[in-house]
Amino acid sequence: MLSERGCPIGRCPLVQVLFVCTGNICRSPTAEGVFRALVGREGLVDRVGADSAGTHHYHVGEPPDQRSAAAAAKRGVAIDGLRARQARAGDFDVFDMVVAMDRSHHVELARLCPPGREGRLHLFMHFAPDYAVEDVPDPYYGGSGGFERVLDMIEAGCKGVLEHIRRTML
Repeated sequence: MLSERGCPIGRCPLVQVLFVCTGNICRSPTAEGVFRALVGREGLVDRVGADSAGTHHYHVGEPPDQRSAAAAAKRGVAIDGLRARQARAGDFDVFDMVVAMDRSHHVELARLCPPGREGRLHLFMHFAPDYAVEDVPDPYYGGSGGFERVLDMIEAGCKGVLEHIRRTML
């Protein structure tokens, strides 16, 4: 039997994080993969889980962009097995943190967010204060260097998300 989080009852991680970008093929699956790898290195797999989604349905069912997967693989993170899905209002009931990769996603997610769940919505770069930006740029239309830059930002932000979880939720 599965819980409302979609995992076997009694086997769900204590804290669930959802990373959200536009189509769920570049930034958010990269964040999911990097975060899962970090959680694994820290020995927290049974306590912290992650998923990703997009604000739009453009790529539902598709794997991550090949350039995102290749850049992540160079850093030892496999994301090619992930598949895109669209974010939905029910995600705010399942996930303890819904993390928008940029301000436009935050606006879309705020519209989707049920009353009383607003505290679950976060902007990703707020967890990476060493970067003086609020948005993770979309590397989709740029060259390979953009994917590397995005990975740097995502690694920093994922460390911050995990630190936040340790301080406030575990």
